Amino acid sequence: MSLQVDLRHSYPGISLDVQFEAGRGVTAVFGPSGAGKTSIINIISGISKPDGGSVQVNNRVLFDADTGVNVPPEARRMGVVFQDGRLFPHLDVARNLGFGARFAPGGLDRIELARVVAMLDLAPLMPRRPGTLSGGEKQRVALARALLSRPEILLMDEPLAALDDPRKDEVLPYLERLRDTTQVPIVYVSHSLSEIARLADRLIVLQRGRIVVSGSVEDVLSDPAALPFVGVREAGAVLPATVVGHEADGLSRLALSGGELLLPEVKAPPGSHLRIRVLATDVLLSLEVPTGISSRNILPVTIRSLHKGSGPGVAVQLQCGEDQLLARITSRAAEELSLCPGLECHAILKATAIPRGSIGLARSNIPT
Repeated sequence: MSLQVDLRHSYPGISLDVQFEAGRGVTAVFGPSGAGKTSIINIISGISKPDGGSVQVNNRVLFDADTGVNVPPEARRMGVVFQDGRLFPHLDVARNLGFGARFAPGGLDRIELARVVAMLDLAPLMPRRPGTLSGGEKQRVALARALLSRPEILLMDEPLAALDDPRKDEVLPYLERLRDTTQVPIVYVSHSLSEIARLADRLIVLQRGRIVVSGSVEDVLSDPAALPFVGVREAGAVLPATVVGHEADGLSRLALSGGELLLPEVKAPPGSHLRIRVLATDVLLSLEVPTGISSRNILPVTIRSLHKGSGPGVAVQLQCGEDQLLARITSRAAEELSLCPGLECHAILKATAIPRGSIGLARSNIPT
């Protein structure tokens, strides 16, 4: 499955002009309010008609401005999950799911229904109405309803934005499970880089209707050139890790390609493959192996590049084994340490600087 998008449309104050492809896995679209994220979802799904361009799924033309093709939304085979779920309040969960299945080729597939209900743990909710569900439960039902239409593409527009952190933590493992089991390409719109770092394989960053950075999540989030677009406080790296074991004092030992980390109580058995988000502001640099400090996480790194911004800070891109880290330090510190590309040094990470919400399940079978 693949989605090809080439869109041009003028809105008041913004001109949308984007081109991208989305294959199997999660392609995230990130940007500030007004960047055009939801407009892209609306155009792909057929809710809105653009001024120009085309939308294709597996070379099946859904929209083409030049030829006049414009397939209606109900015939596009798109599953859409919105921020508010949009369940029918007068129907119980079972009948909400049945409504989604009405749009599937051949109607309701009871084997598929059982699989989706089991995957999203919906069996206890089936007789209940939406008004009795929590926000996280509603989004799981909305996701199941979209899947039961057997879509060729799944579009998710800020699906967790209305949830508080505990409800997000409740839903994210289900989204990881979906990512790892479905063959359907997922376009995931979000303003939350923590969600994107956990879920996405590829990342598209929008500014005022244009793509300014795109690539694998690992490459984009560790690229100093992307820092102005993702924000100083949100910039950082995504590292693949494997759980080695759990210590008696509550710390978990994780293996990276360039060393080991000790983190508090990682809830995953030994051998699990994870992805860990490390913010640039939580990385310190030392020319020598530091001694007499409280941090247990000290990784040998090599400086790849330095990028000075308009303020007093410098973004330092680091090679750590086969992976990349990003550090954000002051220009004064960089000058006093004589940091330069090729210099070998050490990165220091506080264990408590990596919250549990920044650790998610990894997958290794999706090309980026």
